Amino acid sequence: MIFKRKPKLSPEQRKYLRLDTVLPVQLRLESPDRQVILSPWVQGFTGNLSRGGICLAVNNLPPEMFQACREKKAVLSLEIELPILRRPVSALASVIWVKEAEVGSPKCLLGLDYTKIDPRHSRLLMRYAWGKKIFIPLVIAIVLVLSAALGINTYLNYQLTKNNKTLVEELVGVLQESKQAKEKIQQSAAARKLLQEESVSLQKKIENLEAKIGFVMTEEANKVLPVSTHNKEVNERLVKLNQEKNALALKLLNLTRQEVLAKEEVKALEQKQAALEKISIDKMYRWLQVHQNMRTGLSMSFEGDNDVANWAFTYDQALLIMAYTNAGDFSRAQILLDFYARRAERTNKWFFNAYYANDGSSAETVMHSGPNIWLGLAIMQYAHKTKDIQYQRVAEEIAANIIVLQSKDGDGGLRGGPEFSWYATEHNLDAYAFFNMLFNITGNNKYKKARDIALDWLIKHTYDPLDMPIKRGKGDATIATDTYAWSVAAIGPEKLFSIGMNPDKILEFVEENCLAEVPFKRPGGQTVMIKGFDFAPQRHLARGGVISSEWTAQMVVTFKIMADYYLSKNDLKRSSSYSDKANDYLAQLGNMIISSSSASGQGEGCLPYATQDYVDTGHGWMTPKGSHTGSVSGTAYTIFAYYGFNPLALKNEP
Repeated sequence: MIFKRKPKLSPEQRKYLRLDTVLPVQLRLESPDRQVILSPWVQGFTGNLSRGGICLAVNNLPPEMFQACREKKAVLSLEIELPILRRPVSALASVIWVKEAEVGSPKCLLGLDYTKIDPRHSRLLMRYAWGKKIFIPLVIAIVLVLSAALGINTYLNYQLTKNNKTLVEELVGVLQESKQAKEKIQQSAAARKLLQEESVSLQKKIENLEAKIGFVMTEEANKVLPVSTHNKEVNERLVKLNQEKNALALKLLNLTRQEVLAKEEVKALEQKQAALEKISIDKMYRWLQVHQNMRTGLSMSFEGDNDVANWAFTYDQALLIMAYTNAGDFSRAQILLDFYARRAERTNKWFFNAYYANDGSSAETVMHSGPNIWLGLAIMQYAHKTKDIQYQRVAEEIAANIIVLQSKDGDGGLRGGPEFSWYATEHNLDAYAFFNMLFNITGNNKYKKARDIALDWLIKHTYDPLDMPIKRGKGDATIATDTYAWSVAAIGPEKLFSIGMNPDKILEFVEENCLAEVPFKRPGGQTVMIKGFDFAPQRHLARGGVISSEWTAQMVVTFKIMADYYLSKNDLKRSSSYSDKANDYLAQLGNMIISSSSASGQGEGCLPYATQDYVDTGHGWMTPKGSHTGSVSGTAYTIFAYYGFNPLALKNEP
């Protein structure tokens, strides 16, 4: 192999460190004593820079300048444009060498040596040149690194999303298999019952025939007569009945075996279901986390409905505070509480129904009592769990507003808000629970008084054991599922019994009137039947049945409350019955879990608000748009249902 030597640079060229940087330069020819300007300004551009000089590329250099430069008798005055300076850098330079770019080309190259330049400007020129020399490769390297990271992140997100979606579908598949296995058990049990009844009937017939045969034979034996034809026919019939009985016994044995196998299958599926449910609940909680804007603390309430995109409803944010608090995720709860304590826009200390999640500005300036009280409930749950009372001032401001509204009504009722005249049972139940928490934590009797006023109003205006257990509001006999669930959750079974209300009857009523079973089309196209609770009796609405994920979860919480109540009374039968209902409806909600459709959601599990989009709830608002819109309230309340967390009562910590 032959190695070629690099050509040697002339001493003049070697001076110039080749930092290729293009800068516009104005140059003109002056006399050596700088007393006479010999040429007008000419435009050129730097080719490369060094601390001691500069290389210029000049187009159409006037002949007299070119000749003077070639003879090296010229003094050049330079004005170098540097982007980081307002004014150009001034310098004087002598010509070291001149070179035509190409024969016949108007372009020439000038090698110049500074004879006068401000040292600071010289350093700035070199720093700029070095910066540009390093910057481009650095940018390219950063772009390549970021592109690689983005590619890896995209792949990992794809895999995570894929795995999360697979998990959701696996849980739904297990629930469907378990449902089918349970149906087999029920069918086998029903068939076994019929066979047992038939077997008992056959046994009686056999016993009757045996008795009859015994009587005939005795009578004939006394007469010493041969066996009669009649007795022979009866005997043949007896043999046939015994054969039928044996066949039934075989069928019963097979059915029993099938039941045993089905029960074993259900047991195995329930174990798998329990494991998948826990993972799914963790994924749902993760979905709540990834949607929190860490600058405002807020989370958009509905993922998938463009009409309310980026809206964070205060009620939903209260549920999030409780979810974070109950999970021990106090830093997330604090960010959200900080927003309401320090940044949220208010009118007369009333919070608005909704804010924008990205910047915290008001999205819906309506002020309802319910969302304000729920924020107060969330603060009290946080204070109770953490013993941190820094946000209690906000809760007491909310309480003061509610007490003012109570005082303006002759019966102490709570209106829908400062600007509304209607009364909702829901809001007064919320107020009862809120004042009860405040009294338990502060010991202040004014909250006990306000709590009792709320309960008196509820007894007088909404509870009617002779007609329907609970009205939706004052003078409003509409059935609303949440008022039934929240009556038990807010007041408690013990207290309800003491005021003449039967919580069992309350729940029986809502099961008889608001329970529905409807088809739900999953994102993959599969249709599953889901049994749960509607917003209102479906017979009253033309839309047919709709399952609310949130309100079904509220009922699950309530059933668990009743199960615990009867367990404390040592009524194991009723406790088990309520516990079974809670587990069954919670499993039904498992069929509604969908994978997040957003990039940030990464396929994590969440619950849609309802089984149908954009339909009338029966209470003055529509379900969200979007066939599979993720709901904060539905997801958060399902997590509450899984853990048996009652947001309307303080839990006694161990």
